[in-house]
Amino acid sequence: MSELIPWFQRVFRFDAPDGIFLNVLERVRGTPARLEERLGPVPRQFLIRKEAGAWSIMENAGHLLDLEPLWAARVDDFIQGNERLQVADLTNRKTHEAGHNDSPLDKILTSFRAVRSALVGKLEALEPAAFSKTALHPRLNTPMRLLDHVIFIAEHDDHHLARISLLMRTFGWSG
Repeated sequence: MSELIPWFQRVFRFDAPDGIFLNVLERVRGTPARLEERLGPVPRQFLIRKEAGAWSIMENAGHLLDLEPLWAARVDDFIQGNERLQVADLTNRKTHEAGHNDSPLDKILTSFRAVRSALVGKLEALEPAAFSKTALHPRLNTPMRLLDHVIFIAEHDDHHLARISLLMRTFGWSG
């Protein structure tokens, strides 16, 4: 099995056809369910265990919740016609300081489902032309369409779900 490429080393091509938006939206909509299904049966000792100083499973799940305000703000950037997207905190301070390991899993999952549902609702309310609007992604220093932003969210979700699965295998949890 191959290793997981670190997120900041990922390379993205923003050339997907416009017609895949609904497919990508379903990936984004489905992340809370996939996360709930994956983590539901996992004992707490596995959820909070850290491996080599990296985030625990709970911290990976909490990180998905932590980024929802950024994703929503960037959608607003596209809607408002801003030239540049909101800048992310590349240190992930919010996740490091959140204390996700001290939170109940159901609180993280319920909160994530609620904010993700709001984001999906905002996206569904847009006219199709909105998904062709472009803005500069600040870290990648390249223009992206709103469609590309939604793909970026889906890829980020999948990255952390894969990281969670990798941790589960490392800890010997096969559930």
